[in-house]
This record gives sequence, C-alpha cells and structure tokens, in this order.
Amino acid sequence: MQTPVKGTSGGTGTGRIRLPSGGFGGGKSAQPSETAQSPRKPRARKTVPGQHGTSSSAARQQDRSSAAARRMLRKLVQGETPPTQAMSIVERLAGSPYANPLVRTAGPDASARKTLDLALSLAETMFRYGAGALEVETAIIAVTAAFGLESIEVDITNQSVLLNYSPKDQTPITVMRVVRSWTNNYAGLGLVHQLVTDIIDGGISRAEASNRLNEITHQPKPFPRWAVTASTGVFAAAIVGFIGGGPLASLVAFLSTVLVSLLQRLLGRWRVPDFFSTAASGFVVTAIAMLFWSFDVPISPGIVVAGGILLLLPTGRLVSAVQDAINGFPVTASGRFLSAFLTFGALVAGIAVALVVGALAGMPRLDVTNVAASQYPFAVTMLLLAVALGTICVVEQSPMNLVLPTVLTGAAGFLVFQLSEMVGVGPRLTPAVAAIFIGMVARMIALRMGAPQLIVAVPAVLFLFPGLSIFRAMYGLSIGTDDFTAGAVGIFNALTVILAIAGGVVFGDNLARPLTRNLSGNDRRNRRR
Repeated sequence: MQTPVKGTSGGTGTGRIRLPSGGFGGGKSAQPSETAQSPRKPRARKTVPGQHGTSSSAARQQDRSSAAARRMLRKLVQGETPPTQAMSIVERLAGSPYANPLVRTAGPDASARKTLDLALSLAETMFRYGAGALEVETAIIAVTAAFGLESIEVDITNQSVLLNYSPKDQTPITVMRVVRSWTNNYAGLGLVHQLVTDIIDGGISRAEASNRLNEITHQPKPFPRWAVTASTGVFAAAIVGFIGGGPLASLVAFLSTVLVSLLQRLLGRWRVPDFFSTAASGFVVTAIAMLFWSFDVPISPGIVVAGGILLLLPTGRLVSAVQDAINGFPVTASGRFLSAFLTFGALVAGIAVALVVGALAGMPRLDVTNVAASQYPFAVTMLLLAVALGTICVVEQSPMNLVLPTVLTGAAGFLVFQLSEMVGVGPRLTPAVAAIFIGMVARMIALRMGAPQLIVAVPAVLFLFPGLSIFRAMYGLSIGTDDFTAGAVGIFNALTVILAIAGGVVFGDNLARPLTRNLSGNDRRNRRR
C-alpha cells in the first residue's frame, strides 16, 4: 500500500513503503525509501578520480558540438528528407493558379464517385478547349482536395484521363475518360478556370459546380461562324502587309484564306481526317498565289503563302507539347508532338504538291532569296500587327475582355523583337527572346483577369512563327536538285525557331511564377474580401 508522507519541502507526497525482511510481524516501523527533494537544491556532482577539474559547462559544450557534427553529417549523406519519402500529391499545386485550396473540414464525402465524375468532366472540357496536361492535373487535384478526397492518383495521356481513389480500408474506385475531339474555345477554357477557382475558394457546392460546367459546355461561343471566317481573311491580309506584302498581296491572301476556311468546314462535315484537310488547305493557298503570280499580278507568292499558312500551323499544340515535356508528362508530350508534326508535315506536303504542279504547268522559277521587309511606315506596321492579333483572338474564340490585353502583349513583344535585332541577338534567338517576354506578360495579365496563361500567350506569339522560311525551304526541296540542301537546312532552321518560340513561352511562364503568387486561388479571393 501507499501512504502519504511529508517531504523535505513541506508538501504531502506519496512514497513507496519498505517492509522489514521479517515479514509483517516485525517490530520495526515502515520507513519511506525516497523523499521529495527541493527543486532548488540540485544534486551535487561526484568527482571521479582521475579527472582534474573538468567543468560541467565544458562537457555540455562538447556534447552540443558532437550533436551538431552528427546532424551535419546526416544532412550531407541523407538530405533534408529521406530519399524514399513519397511527396504528397497536393504539393503539385505549388506555383499553379490553383494553389492553397480551401479543403472541406467535414472529411471525405460519402458519395466520392460524384466528385470523381465532376473532376473527370472538368478535365475533359479543359483538354477539349486546349489546356495543357499540367493545368488539367492541378485542376483535378485542387477540386478533389477541396471536396475532401485524399489518396487520389492522376494519370494523364495524350487523350485520356484516369483517376484512382483508394481510401484506407475501403474498396478503391477507378474511373477514366477519353477525349476524342478538340475545338477552339478559349472563352470556355477561361470559364472553366474561373469555375475551378471558385471551387477551391469554397464558394460553391458540388451540385452547383456540375450545373455551371454543364452551362459552360452548352453555351454558344462568343463569336459566330461568319465572324470567324471573315477574321481568318483579315488576319492573313494584315499579316501579309506586316511581313512585307503590298495591298494586292493582302487582297489575294484574304481571298485564299477565306476559301480555305470554307473548305476546311466542308471537309470537317465530311469527316475527312485533319491530315488531309491541312494538306488540301496548304495546296489551295499555294496554288492560288502561284496562279495570280503567273498572270503577272505584282505580288510575291512566298509572302502570300506565308500569311495564309500561319493559321494552319499547330501553334497551340506545340506550346502545350513543350510545356508537357518540361513539366514531366512525357507520354502526353510525345502524343502532342506527333500530332503537331503530322500537321506540319501535311502542310508542307500540300505546299510541295502545289509547287510541283506549278512547275509542270510551265510557271517560271521564283526568286525566294529576297528578304522581305514591311513596305509601310512603322506606325502602319504596328497597326497591321494589332489588327492581326485582334482577329486571331476572334479565330481562337478568346474572351471579349482579353482581346485588348492580348493585342497589347503581342505589340510589346514585337518591340522586344525589334530591340533584340538591333542589339544583335541573332535570327534564331531573337524570336525566343520575344517569346519569353510574351510568356511572362501573358501569365501576369491572364491570372490577374482570371484566365490561364495560354489564352493570352498563344494568339500573341503567332506572328513570330516563320511562315516565309517554311515556304522558301519547301520551294528548295520541291523544285530542282541544286536547292535541295538549302531546303533541308531551311526546314531544320524553321523547326528550330518554332521549338524555340514554344519553349520561350513556357520559360516565360515559369519566370513569372514568383511574381504571380498572390494572384492564385484563395489569395486572390481573400484580397477581394
């Protein structure tokens, strides 16, 4: 048993009772074996023989030095965290527009399948409207985390999204969605981006999010078909004047591009594959330019073709493919690169066929060595560029409120392009420098206005693509054997410039991330409040 005893400090403590060795019948009373000690009287240290006056402070200092040395050695050998520690999937949101989601505190939702279906529908819509794999993945992670689902795994390929939800001690759920069609709808992509932002801010429920997504997918695009068709022609006419063509060349480019737009719509109605549709479009643009030139119309066929094929280049897919490759999505990047290069191959095949047909018809050889320059004053050149940038926004179905910011971003990028040429950066790096600037500005403007960077960057960077170099290279490859080497080198240079522009846009987007940390998710909503 235990009895209360008086300690040395005057308080009542509890001590263990030592019984005598004779058992319970002995005459000695029980004595406590331990008594409470005063906390103010430290126990005296015993001096060990052989140590001459070693102080306690020196010993503690030596222990601290040894511990610090062990910690430093552990960091050098092992790093800050164990190398086998798995990274939480929510950490993928760092640096994205969907960082810091507001997670529901009530725990996982009882109907997790509905949350997974909502996330899949969002991912499919974003893919159809042209978003990159990283943005789709971060949107899925943010939405599922906001609705309280943990243990989510996401697998994205070129045209499919797979989600696996594996809660502890429960049956896992795996769902997949395949994306089989694509369309130009940057306005819809911006609305989906705002929807995901509202979800992670905790402003709407899952049912409200499903209803809003259904409204986004069924609402009409901001610009009608006739406006898109007219804008393709106006873009070609403006860009031809921008790169060095005269009024007649702009008129021919307008007519040929409108005809190509109608032809693509007809072939799409007939379910013709995109490869043959693009090849037919490249053939029509080149054939019309060569036909007008054969009738002694004072135009440059190369400039007309260059203006006509810019809209046919897979600009958005190339930018997304480079972004996916850099951000760790090799399968998705490979699929998009293959799709983009097939489109590029179809385009140059159509140009080559038109050139060969023109040569067989007896058309004289072209002089493609002349370097084109704008025939208009600088102010008129800037106006033509602004018109081209505005019309490409119409073609890509950009939101109304982002048309003017896109025009200003592209115009500023052209000024950076001119400055880089004056400094002597070089013909290959100059477009990349301008693309880096456009990528940075596009991220800052787009996130501030509630849209992803791609919506502003892709239309603003299109004028940098080397359409005239592609035509010159294909002319060298198709007409005569003397120019074959120069044509092959020209195609390689054009591809190098195209990849440099796409990489510059992605690099600029990453450079602007530290400047846009306060423009994502909860931070932006909290600042409004």
